[in-house]
Amino acid sequence: MTELDERNASARPGTGMAGGRVVFLVRVPAERTEAFLAAYEAVRHLVADGVPGHRVDQVCRSAADPEQWLITSEWASLADFEAWERSPEHRDLVRPMRECFTDARSLRFHILAQTPTLP
Repeated sequence: MTELDERNASARPGTGMAGGRVVFLVRVPAERTEAFLAAYEAVRHLVADGVPGHRVDQVCRSAADPEQWLITSEWASLADFEAWERSPEHRDLVRPMRECFTDARSLRFHILAQTPTLP
């Protein structure tokens, strides 16, 4: 086992994986941007304060297209995200944000390796 394999296995015992990443590519019309960002703020604080397995999330706006957005979240496992996604609380919480989308695509990835965070 390489040093990288050992670090990844220790991050998620028994799986060899360091967690999961969920990526949403969404379109938000310019006139809905303020409502979208307000809804995202409400979601991110509630998720960060108490959803099991949630590590971190980001919202990013395209440099080339102001209506194109990227939302990423990192989870201890994709199973943690999927459990939260199936919950009634999830549907109610994200409804205001989803109402701002004209298009959305969701992708899920297992994190196999990453660089260490700097102090």
